[in-house]
Amino acid sequence: MTPAPIPVLWLCGPPGVGKTSVAWAVRTRLDDAAYVDIDQLGICPEPAADPGRHRTKARNLAAVVDTFRTAGAACVVVSGVADAATGPPPIPGAALTAHRLRADRDELARRVVGRGGDAEEVTAALAEADALDAGATVDRVIDTGGRSVAHVADLVLADGWPASGPSRPGPLPPSPAVTPEGAPADGPVVWLAGPTAVGKSTVGFALHLRLRREGLPAAYVDVDQLGFGGDGGHGVKSRNLAAVRRTFRAVGARVLVVTGGLEDDAALATYTAAIPAATFTVLRLRAGRDELVRRALRRGAGHGWRQPGDPLLGRSADALRAIADAAARSGAALTGGADVDTDGRTAGQVTDAVRDLAGPLTT
Repeated sequence: MTPAPIPVLWLCGPPGVGKTSVAWAVRTRLDDAAYVDIDQLGICPEPAADPGRHRTKARNLAAVVDTFRTAGAACVVVSGVADAATGPPPIPGAALTAHRLRADRDELARRVVGRGGDAEEVTAALAEADALDAGATVDRVIDTGGRSVAHVADLVLADGWPASGPSRPGPLPPSPAVTPEGAPADGPVVWLAGPTAVGKSTVGFALHLRLRREGLPAAYVDVDQLGFGGDGGHGVKSRNLAAVRRTFRAVGARVLVVTGGLEDDAALATYTAAIPAATFTVLRLRAGRDELVRRALRRGAGHGWRQPGDPLLGRSADALRAIADAAARSGAALTGGADVDTDGRTAGQVTDAVRDLAGPLTT
């Protein structure tokens, strides 16, 4: 029997409009709701046939939604940029509701600047907003101007989603440029592990950019961003990682940089079993207790690398110190790989050390 379509709510809009914050707030109000940031599913080389990587991300999203449904999620909340000409595409096996968040030009510019954006990013955000105004097909447009995240979340849920409201189930259009069948199954995976607040995401993303500057077609994923649904364990994340990697390989990425927690060898074995033809290089980032406390306090205050669902953001100083203490004691059960000391080093210096240890990365 074909399962009923799973409700999927996609909040789209230009950069800076508040998509991630509102989507996360919506997810926390619902029982058994999964969440995914679509922008996390497209950090890879851009195929010539897929400008903006919209079809690449849509295919990855379809796989992630399927995993969450299998793992028991009742609905999925998605945030992120959509194709400005068409809006969010249909998702196989899903009943899609698309809401667009908007703000007036002055407000949008202030928000982009407020989160550290420069003049070029402001111009890009305004151009994206204009394009969405002109062409995107969505079910509702919600103005966020002068409204709190909680207020906008109220408006998003005002029509009773996921129990009611418009939906557009249907298959993805075929896209040979991003079809994973026939993609090479082997190739290197560089995994940066380590305790909370050690800097895995910052260094991992920088390593991915370094490899691309070297001419190595690389992709990047934070595996924790693939686990906001079902039980959120390694089984869910490993299945999603395998699917995302297939799509990345199909669009030309030959090296995959992964960041995320690996508490022991059994956790690593779950991922190597999910991608058996890949060659894994595991590098464990380390930092002393005092340095982890400093980094945790910075992240808790909203500084540095920011990810959806960051468990440190907004926590009290005492709670952050306790998390850092626990992090400093973790990791002994993961025996594979090499250690990288991050104390007293900048992110660039750690990236240099990681790149050296990763080796030639034959693709």
